[in-house]
Amino acid sequence: MISRKDIKNIVIFKHLTDEMINKLLPEMELLRFTEGEMIFSSGERADMFYSLKRGKILLEQRVLNKVTISVGTVKPGYSFGWSALLGDQNFTLDTVCGEPCEVLRIRAETLFSMIEEDWEMGYRLMHRLLHMVRRRLDGRTELLLKIIMDHPDMLSLAENNQS
Repeated sequence: MISRKDIKNIVIFKHLTDEMINKLLPEMELLRFTEGEMIFSSGERADMFYSLKRGKILLEQRVLNKVTISVGTVKPGYSFGWSALLGDQNFTLDTVCGEPCEVLRIRAETLFSMIEEDWEMGYRLMHRLLHMVRRRLDGRTELLLKIIMDHPDMLSLAENNQS
């Protein structure tokens, strides 16, 4: 069973009023996954929005048939499956449970309806989502710069530039 506290512990929902939480509560579903289990795969229709209550989610990108790169993790209190909030999209990453997980899930269509009915709720949700997206983008930018700076050609270029 999902409690109001469970929803309030999710960052994107933290700033919602009790009335808004009460609207979400009956629409949320609690799912349990084992370590190694996939929640959704890249290419699947993005019709659900997820939030992690307990555990750790690995965000993975397939780059070759048998090569997958971990591009991030989701910790408890954070959400994933953002493609669902863009409407008529497919998921772009694989999500794998790094340990046993409890996940809250809501249909994107239901969430859209709530946002359209209650613009204040929509503003609060999208404001938090924007902060989360920015933080993830900043993290990926830092990682990309580190990879570029650690590349042997870049090190050679830096050494030649100092002489």
